[in-house]
Amino acid sequence: METPQSPDHGPAQQVAPPTVPPPAAGPSPSTAERLLAGRTALVTGAASGIGRACAHALAAAGAHVHVVDKAADAAKSLADAIGGTAWVVDLSDPDAVDTLPADVDVVVNNAGLQHVAPVHAFPPDRFALIQRVMVEAPFRILRRTLPGMYERGWGRVVNISSVHGLRASPYKSAYVTAKHALEGLSKVVALEAAEHGVTSNCVSPGYVRTPLVENQIADQARTHGISEEEVVGRVMLERSAIKRLIEPDDVAEAVLWLCGPRTGHITGTSLSMDGGWTAN
Repeated sequence: METPQSPDHGPAQQVAPPTVPPPAAGPSPSTAERLLAGRTALVTGAASGIGRACAHALAAAGAHVHVVDKAADAAKSLADAIGGTAWVVDLSDPDAVDTLPADVDVVVNNAGLQHVAPVHAFPPDRFALIQRVMVEAPFRILRRTLPGMYERGWGRVVNISSVHGLRASPYKSAYVTAKHALEGLSKVVALEAAEHGVTSNCVSPGYVRTPLVENQIADQARTHGISEEEVVGRVMLERSAIKRLIEPDDVAEAVLWLCGPRTGHITGTSLSMDGGWTAN
């Protein structure tokens, strides 16, 4: 995704008398960059893709980040790089999920997986696995972390949903089901947590340039009987007005914004980042 450029400074302006200090232009960089100083965040699926970008963004904003992933080496490497703590956990194991830290201020439920097949050929065990990782694990994490947020009177829950939490596509029954469920869970938490100073929202992107998306291009090509190049143009981006994949850092910036000081009244929503897909 293109990055906005800094505006030109324009013509030189008249210099104020030495006795008059220049007006403040807003918060200092240190204040803006450390908006989560002293906070603790937990990010699932943090070793790659959107989760990795979120972990970097939250750490840069001052949070201590619990990096949760089953990829041990990648999780530990990232935690070392950002000064966080690695938790090597398989989110499909409920007992393992319940070992994660409960005392956090920010939860980013991001972990996910995909399987592409028509409903009549979809493996039931694969369907169940996707629900455990993408619905039950977020529920268990929130069940443990919300009491501490309530006690402190502040918290941010950001669930990485998808355009498929708002729309359906063929051959993705488990993923679409899980993302719709995550959207519902997020809204319930928003209603229950509002009086405690805790917000709960979804960020719902279209196709993001992540290993999950790149890995399913070949699967989509086989299912639809078309080339991998056609998958991107005809399947992934067909319904999007903006014809390019979203970058993980763009999603992370949206997550960070929802954790900021001016979003206390934004709760129970789904922030669409789908290039106009849901405008159709």
